[in-house]
Amino acid sequence: MDKILEAVVMSSYPNNVKQGLVRRVIEAAKQPMDSEQCWSMLELSTKLYLTGDTKYKREIGKEVLEVYGHYHPEEFEEFFNVRFLLSLLQEGYGPLGKRSHYVLDYIQLGLQFILESPSANSIFSLLRIEVLRKVCERPSPRQCAKISRLLIQHPQCIPGGKHQLLFCQQLIRCIAHFQCASQGEEDVMEFLEQVNKVSGLLQRIWRAQTSAILPSLKELFTIISSTEEQEAPSNALASVVQFVPLELMDGVIRNLTNDDSITDVQMMTAIGRMIDWVSWPLGKNIDKWIIALLKGLAAVKKFSILIEVTLSKIEKVFSKLLYPIVREGALSVLQYMLLSFQHSHEAFHLLLPHIPRLVASLKKEDSNSATSSLEQLAELIHCMFFRFSGFPDLYEPVLEAVKALPVPNEDRIKHLLGQNAWTSQKNELACFYPRLASKSETGKIGLINLGNTCYMNSIIQSLFMASDFRHSVLNLTEGNSQPLMTKLQWLFAFLEHSQRPAISPESFLSASWPPWFTPGAQQDCSEYLKYLLDRLHEEEKTGKRIYQKLKESSLMSQAVEHHYLNKTLIEKMFGGKMTTKIRCLKCMNVSSREEAFTDLSLAFPPPDSHVPGSMSVLPVEEIGPQFIEPPENPSQLTGSPWIRRKAPMAEDPPAPPVLVETLGFQESREAASSSRGSAVGMDAAKDPLSAFEEQACAPKDSRSVPDLINYFLSPERLTAENKYHCEKCASLQDAEKVAELTEGPHYLILTLLRFSFDPRTMKRKKILDNVSIPVVLKLPILATPEKTEEVCQRGKDRAGPGSGFMSVVYDLCSVVVHSGISSESGHYYCYSRECTDTLPHGQPRDRVPKPASDKQLDFEIQWYLFNDTRVSFSSFESVSNVTSFFPKDTAYVLFYRQRAGRQSCLLHEALAEAGHLHGEPSLHKDLMEAISKDNILYLQEQEKEARNRAAYISALPKSPLWWRDFDRDKDDDNSSGGCSPAAGGGGSGSFHGLVF
Repeated sequence: MDKILEAVVMSSYPNNVKQGLVRRVIEAAKQPMDSEQCWSMLELSTKLYLTGDTKYKREIGKEVLEVYGHYHPEEFEEFFNVRFLLSLLQEGYGPLGKRSHYVLDYIQLGLQFILESPSANSIFSLLRIEVLRKVCERPSPRQCAKISRLLIQHPQCIPGGKHQLLFCQQLIRCIAHFQCASQGEEDVMEFLEQVNKVSGLLQRIWRAQTSAILPSLKELFTIISSTEEQEAPSNALASVVQFVPLELMDGVIRNLTNDDSITDVQMMTAIGRMIDWVSWPLGKNIDKWIIALLKGLAAVKKFSILIEVTLSKIEKVFSKLLYPIVREGALSVLQYMLLSFQHSHEAFHLLLPHIPRLVASLKKEDSNSATSSLEQLAELIHCMFFRFSGFPDLYEPVLEAVKALPVPNEDRIKHLLGQNAWTSQKNELACFYPRLASKSETGKIGLINLGNTCYMNSIIQSLFMASDFRHSVLNLTEGNSQPLMTKLQWLFAFLEHSQRPAISPESFLSASWPPWFTPGAQQDCSEYLKYLLDRLHEEEKTGKRIYQKLKESSLMSQAVEHHYLNKTLIEKMFGGKMTTKIRCLKCMNVSSREEAFTDLSLAFPPPDSHVPGSMSVLPVEEIGPQFIEPPENPSQLTGSPWIRRKAPMAEDPPAPPVLVETLGFQESREAASSSRGSAVGMDAAKDPLSAFEEQACAPKDSRSVPDLINYFLSPERLTAENKYHCEKCASLQDAEKVAELTEGPHYLILTLLRFSFDPRTMKRKKILDNVSIPVVLKLPILATPEKTEEVCQRGKDRAGPGSGFMSVVYDLCSVVVHSGISSESGHYYCYSRECTDTLPHGQPRDRVPKPASDKQLDFEIQWYLFNDTRVSFSSFESVSNVTSFFPKDTAYVLFYRQRAGRQSCLLHEALAEAGHLHGEPSLHKDLMEAISKDNILYLQEQEKEARNRAAYISALPKSPLWWRDFDRDKDDDNSSGGCSPAAGGGGSGSFHGLVF
């Protein structure tokens, strides 16, 4: 019968004819048959099953085997013996070089017919040894899956005792070597099925024997933490982790993170490879294990590992959000990585270039998964905006991309940031920050945030960029007994000459710290500035001078020279004077008091009030290069200062306003002339200043800096409970109080009083109104007769006959921005530029120094954005637009520099004579040596860090091609899935980019 069957199978008849003949043979096999005939048929069916070159032949062999196993059990048991199986497993079947791949399938098929036979236990014992040996030989994924199917169907064959633990460990090592032979979709699906079959076997073993779990996980960690393997282990290992019970997670992570035998490099390698597992499709709980290990490392303060791994892997994790099948896990890991990385903006900023494209892709996908992910991503982005404010130029494209998505409230943001931070002790991360390779391309140096010290950093950078003040501080003599000014000199010197990308102002912070400030809490930068300037002024005022006196001009009168010699540096640079006058409305008696100031605090007018004559800059879009020319007959601010907020009383004569003027912006001289002509016309009766008001007036609902100054200078009515005690009337009377500026400071500091106390909430709230900031400002200064005479001699702008005021022009040089809604929280950063007077070569010293170009004082001077350690190029357009894009980012403190030739130029001339404006200040020996030593130390630190970093980075799995995920998605209109295996890392089968 075996000859007949073989002839039929090998014949050239059609399969349907063969099938009929085979069916007859099989039916005959169900009848009683002698032992020899049974053996012959079993040998033939074994040959067909194991070496058949077609699927049809193997199916025939299988059918015959099943018939004989069922109808001739004794003969089948005798044939299917231990010796035969051992031979199959160790030597294979078929000719040398063409061994059958179906031995394990054959054994699995035959086992079902000998389960009750006396030889079953011998066969099970043999298989327990042989499957362990097979696994140790690192079989292919297909063979490993066959072993798993065999053992899952016949668990009696699973190795037991100590061999079972070894079997689990070796099976995990097998998975680590798995590679997919092809990237075709069918092959990928088959590979996934094979991996799941193998990991499913581990799950079955662990359920039956929980004691095998921890040793198996230890073996897994040994594999992924190894730095000796040339090829990274397969991401298929992710399939193993998903079956580990979550209740074991805390203990496993605690043991790993507290194991002193695990080096940092090994731990970094392991967590890096685990993060790559987010690419593994269909895996469960993988993100939970990754996040748990990251949290465990944070708990034991392994911050260097966390920083390196986050920065090296976060872009790759982010790229996986493109693919629905791995999106949920990738988003969970991304959220934790970003929300925990709160000591630096570096991780978030790595993602900025990719966010708009990802958002566009998710919107285009238009699925429930994409919509949910977009909302979570937008929440995450707004958390990062809140935590790392002060980068408007970088954030604008991202803000535009997510503007239509929901914005979380501040409580939600604080909750997310609070529950995910690595540590509440910010100083624990100080040694890891900043991770900057080199100085900013701007050439400027940043300041390290020492824990909510951005308020100080912004003020220091603004003072440093006030070049006249900086040069004066740097030129101070050695051994001046003024400790705070000396520390400021050292800080400025390091900001000027250090090779570091950012320096720590810790020493200066401790010396200038207001005693009522709470350590680690956000503070008011204006309050700090006032305290700092007052301290510096008082130190010098008490005789502890810290700088060499400026050489005074020979043109100065002795009285003027004495006046300037008696001024402190703070008074010379920031000091101004104002006179406060109070007029009794009954007897019209006026009392006055003069006081010095270093800044003007500008309150916001009530919403329904209108300050007469307030002006604003033109819209930013219309601003071109500015040419500021003093008109032949300058419009001066004249007359009485008594302007009313309320309607004037009947008996009071009308008074012309005293106005703060914003110089107009013209695109060209010709356009300017045309504009003035068309706006003002040739109506000689119309006041030129009023005509300028009409064309430059701000919208009704907006505010400008001139509005706030005009409001500051306008009279205040003292009535009711605020009545004034008039000495002449000897009683309380209604009165008006007005402030007049009598001496303009060299640097005008304006503080916009944005924080007001809300009695309902018992908290200070912030006024978020956008205030337009003019780049050039005219300020009315009350001129005394002596000052007027001096001004006339020097040819300065002044009022006509009978005028009491002259115009002083100021150029904007710094803007400190507060980001947030409360003075007790938020973030400070600043925009700055260097405004200096240019004294052309050969210009006579007895002439007023004029700017080399008015245009240079406007838009050609480079703006910089200082945000703690980060310094970048910026523009006045960015300064003007910041609140439009980021409503919580509002200008708070402004620095203006007086332009030479507009008021008294004694200080300008003294500075020019001393050569301080353009000459590089010469530092004293000790300071230069300290800077030199620190620069050498920094280079040594860089070399050491480079070596350590190289060791860390070399230990991380190589994954240089993460960006292909974005490139694949770009312009791919038809992509709705598909397989994309193995974009980098571990070879073509490691599935770093596996998605569907």
